[in-house]
Amino acid sequence: MNNILEMQTPAQGESQVFKSDYGLESHGLHNLNHVYWNLLPEALYEEIILRREGRITHLGAVAVLSGEHTARAAKDKYIVREPTTEDDVWWAEYNQPFSPDKFNELFVRMQGYLQGKDVFVQDCFAGADPEYQLPVRIITEYAWHSLFSRNMLIHPQTKDEHREYIPEFTLICAPSFKAFPPIDGARSSTVIAINFEQKLCLIADSAYGGEIKKTVFTVMNYILPFKGVMPMHCSASVGKDGETALFFGLSGTGKTTLSADPKRRLIGDDEHGWSERGIFNFEGGCYAKIIKLSQSAEPQIYACTQRFGTILENVVYDPAFRTIDLDDDSITTNTRASYPLEYIDNVMPGKMGGHPKNIIFLACDASGVMPPIARLTPDQAIYHFLSGYTSKTGGTEAGVGDAPEITFSTCFGAPFMVQHPGVYADLLEQKIQRYDVNCWLLNTGWVGGPYGVGERISIGYTRALLNAALSGELLNGEYTTDPVFGFNVPKECSGVPSEILDPASSWPSADSYMQRYRDLALRFIDNFHKFEDACSAGVRNSGPKI
Repeated sequence: MNNILEMQTPAQGESQVFKSDYGLESHGLHNLNHVYWNLLPEALYEEIILRREGRITHLGAVAVLSGEHTARAAKDKYIVREPTTEDDVWWAEYNQPFSPDKFNELFVRMQGYLQGKDVFVQDCFAGADPEYQLPVRIITEYAWHSLFSRNMLIHPQTKDEHREYIPEFTLICAPSFKAFPPIDGARSSTVIAINFEQKLCLIADSAYGGEIKKTVFTVMNYILPFKGVMPMHCSASVGKDGETALFFGLSGTGKTTLSADPKRRLIGDDEHGWSERGIFNFEGGCYAKIIKLSQSAEPQIYACTQRFGTILENVVYDPAFRTIDLDDDSITTNTRASYPLEYIDNVMPGKMGGHPKNIIFLACDASGVMPPIARLTPDQAIYHFLSGYTSKTGGTEAGVGDAPEITFSTCFGAPFMVQHPGVYADLLEQKIQRYDVNCWLLNTGWVGGPYGVGERISIGYTRALLNAALSGELLNGEYTTDPVFGFNVPKECSGVPSEILDPASSWPSADSYMQRYRDLALRFIDNFHKFEDACSAGVRNSGPKI
């Protein structure tokens, strides 16, 4: 906000209470109008309303719009290519190189742009385990992004902790600032550029909250393997007997939904590390996709949409009655809710758990041919981890329409994996074998035919299959060997019809089913060629056979 009238804003009086001695001049930011340091949610609400960044909805959540970008701009993400880190970066589709000179020029212009403007600072930590925490400073142009950062990360608790805080990484988000492609060498006016040498990230021309969250995740994914920690795009929960389960999957496959189980304690819904001490959450909050959210099917997440402190991003609401419509996708199918993890009743204290007993890979199969659940050998688990098969669901990434789009996202999070996938696969394989983990492939996609013909597997059946896997029930049952992929498929599961467990039986034609299955298998084989040199013979031979 460019406060040219120099009016007193509601939180200006307390804006320096939680100020760090390590000021913004240390980042080269000078001549700012006013800096709001580590404001609490109540103060940020007042600033959001004054600046007309959002509206308070019925029961207290705040509704905001992210503008043109309602999803991640994956094609506009860059990594600065410089000598100290370039050999460790997997230069591929999602890790596009950016010139150090261009980055410096972009930063100079952003520094100039912010002069005379108000900015908000949140000094946070990524990582619940103190041994692996990353102090990360989030500097934002919008007040609601400051609340978002506070919701999503872990923050100091006392004035002294705030005063003594020194960031190890800094993220500056200026949505109103636009890159200039002819000068910057960027694809568009939107840029998400990470410089690991300078420990700095710049976000320009995107107000989508997910860019802040996923940039921090990307940084953690680069840093932690050097410490022997496996960074994971997964949710995690703990059962009543203390066993931990991990759920890998892209947005829209069920990570948040399946981990928010009232019978289990939630560690986190999206991003975690696996160290020698166990599992720890990277975040302090949840960023749930809430389009068509059902109160009956997902009561805990639904309750969070009606709480003070929750940010409802791109959710349609009635300005007169201040009610929200979670079924309305006229803005985007990627509507989101950001809220503190503690809003979930059964959150795990400390956001940490032990070594997992089960790992579940979530695949949203839009082809309608994969079984609803299959047990994987360790080699098969690494094959499917490297493949990362699923279907992108509507709106989670710019350019993805309403219909699911078949994709292979290595490590179930290709856009956020900076090092070569083989690095993450090796770490995961070591930990699976060391801790004797059961691995499963859970299909949350379609049965009876592909998207548009069949129906999506009901959440009730998916939960029944998942509970049977986690409880150990499926370990003792009978299996059949899948004719294409070779993994083991249970013959029966209480509460699940036989035609669900045997997807071929629900198709009108067995021949059309097998032809579609073979087509999918060929896609797996073609996609896996790029990983063959980085994995063992056992993993290479764990894919489909035609």
